[in-house]
Amino acid sequence: MTPVLVFDIETIPDVDGLRRLHDHPASMSDAEVAEHAFAARREKTGSDFLPHYLQRVAAISCVLRRTQRDGSAVFHVGSLGTPEDGEATLIQKFYELIARYSPQLVSWNGGGFDLPVLHYRGLVHGVAAPRYWEMGEGRDDDSRDFKWNNYISRYHMRHLDLMDLLAMYQPRASAPLDDLAKLCGFPGKMGMDGSMVWQAFQAGQLNEIRDYCETDVVNTYLMYCRFQLMRGGLTPREFDMEVALVQESLAELPGAQWMEYLRAFRVQPLSPEPEEEDF
Repeated sequence: MTPVLVFDIETIPDVDGLRRLHDHPASMSDAEVAEHAFAARREKTGSDFLPHYLQRVAAISCVLRRTQRDGSAVFHVGSLGTPEDGEATLIQKFYELIARYSPQLVSWNGGGFDLPVLHYRGLVHGVAAPRYWEMGEGRDDDSRDFKWNNYISRYHMRHLDLMDLLAMYQPRASAPLDDLAKLCGFPGKMGMDGSMVWQAFQAGQLNEIRDYCETDVVNTYLMYCRFQLMRGGLTPREFDMEVALVQESLAELPGAQWMEYLRAFRVQPLSPEPEEEDF
């Protein structure tokens, strides 16, 4: 089974970059620089959402689902690096995961937001990501496979942007992860959303941001399992087993957020209980 790597990023304004581009006086605080950028963006577009290249990566969280050599299933969720690591280190670690496992990448709006941000910020920091950018230009068989299925092309499946695919690549048909997860019986977002990240970062709550991001990638993995059920990649029994694996793995993790997350499950088993034999 190909390893599955689900990813999500949380971002804050690139205050240093804004200072460099707009020559703000040194007396302006980071909050003032960011608010100046938000105001300019609202005036131009009606939204204070900054361009992708001015989004600084504060956290990258991943689910890695793989099968070990003995056939046992492993479900691991966590955030890359440490809260003390800089943006360049986080991005480099993400691309190193791809190089190590050549996984099936899964995201929710990763093609529209997360990956372009990682591209731009990777360029800024001089990050190396040859495996990720492989598009079949090499001579070996493994490289040629990437010509027809790579991480870059929108309609290839090596990176599966679930939101994009389910909406048939129509932005007006896109659904929010939180709502759809809850409709399917999964917990959805816990305690925070993307609009609160900058405020939380200024308050020194990077650990809380990382916790929130981790719950989001678990939601995305569960939606990926639901999608695999719909397309025939999982039987109802296999789907139930994956949900059970997630729940059992999370129950072993420290952190109050996981107990709260587990209590929010509403999904019902899809496969019938085995009937007792009559003797």
